[in-house]
Amino acid sequence: MNQKLFSKDFTLVVIGQIISLFGNAAIRFALPLYLLNLTGSSALYGTVTACAFIPAILLSPIGGIVADRVNKRNIMVILDFFTAAVILAFSLLMNGVNLILLLTVTLMLLYGIAGAYQPSVQASIPALVNQDNFMAANSIVNTISSFASLIGPVLGGVLYSAYGLEPVLWVCIVCFIVSAVMEIFIKIPFQKQASDGSILKTARADFTESIRFIRKGKPVIGKAVLVICGINLFLSAMIIVALPYLVTEVLNLEASQANRLYGFAEGALAAGGLTGGIGAGIFANKLAIHKSGNLVIACAVCVFPASATLMLFSSGMINYIVITVCCFAIMVFSTIFTVQMMSFIQTETPQNLIGKVIAVILTVSMCAQPLGNALYGVLFEICKGFEYAVVLFSGVVSLMIAISTRNIFKRFSAD
Repeated sequence: MNQKLFSKDFTLVVIGQIISLFGNAAIRFALPLYLLNLTGSSALYGTVTACAFIPAILLSPIGGIVADRVNKRNIMVILDFFTAAVILAFSLLMNGVNLILLLTVTLMLLYGIAGAYQPSVQASIPALVNQDNFMAANSIVNTISSFASLIGPVLGGVLYSAYGLEPVLWVCIVCFIVSAVMEIFIKIPFQKQASDGSILKTARADFTESIRFIRKGKPVIGKAVLVICGINLFLSAMIIVALPYLVTEVLNLEASQANRLYGFAEGALAAGGLTGGIGAGIFANKLAIHKSGNLVIACAVCVFPASATLMLFSSGMINYIVITVCCFAIMVFSTIFTVQMMSFIQTETPQNLIGKVIAVILTVSMCAQPLGNALYGVLFEICKGFEYAVVLFSGVVSLMIAISTRNIFKRFSAD
């Protein structure tokens, strides 16, 4: 285990993440927006993005099991090359088949790959840095993710508005190929674990062991994950569906301007994540895990100004600015919370279980996302002209969940 934070291998992981996540952010921005521009339907948008999350949920635990049993470097390389191949296939087929079906399948593949990929990245941190640097390393990884997500939608929005979808696709293909080639040179310490029986039997045993650890070894983690599920269902899903729908379809902005502004709004989300990641790194020693529930409350409170503005003002630009600022603040608080949680889990989980435990947590916390996406797609469709009511509903329910579960996080220091 390396004693310094920026070893050669950790640096290569960071640079590879910058390039790979930039491509990921750009393609996840462009494809759903393309669908929304074609159809104008929030219900269809919500349904397609909900379907896209299903493979991520299914493949995340598999990714965690594989991350603990296969060299994590190889997983990153293979999945980045495969992602480039998926986008290339979409670009070749987009003018010859049913576009909605192709978009749905492509997004499902991309989200599934991301679900299998992320446990390997998170599980590689304890293998590359000293335990004293876990918080700083997680802060850097989250900051890099936010930085890539900041640049991806902004540049993707500019490219998409000026030249259409195809240039965005080719830029993303190049990003994933470059990232995969760079990751070939990473050396991550790896010790092969013994397996007993078939692959299916081994996977079942690994998954059961992870669940047992979360439920009995560190039950507070399991309770916290249920809270995150509630927030994903009522807050995260609302933002995912509302931001593109409100900006491009509701706020009466000119079409090409709306697409650019949506790109900047997505960039503001990423900027919030970047700010939160940097803040978590700077104040790593001052952030108390038992106070992290207050961060969830802060996220919920930030929803109310957006709802009030939608109700009181008809100006599209005023609504856009307030919504964007609120989303920025939500991302600041949620990113600090995520860094705290991930560092706590990595510190408390045995090395041979880290990949699997992280995968289970990501899987369970993501389960609410597809349902939430579909729910808000339908709600916005039903409440046309009263979109503020849907946003207000999200804020009220999220705040109730956050306040009622604050005691769970207060017990973190004691468990």
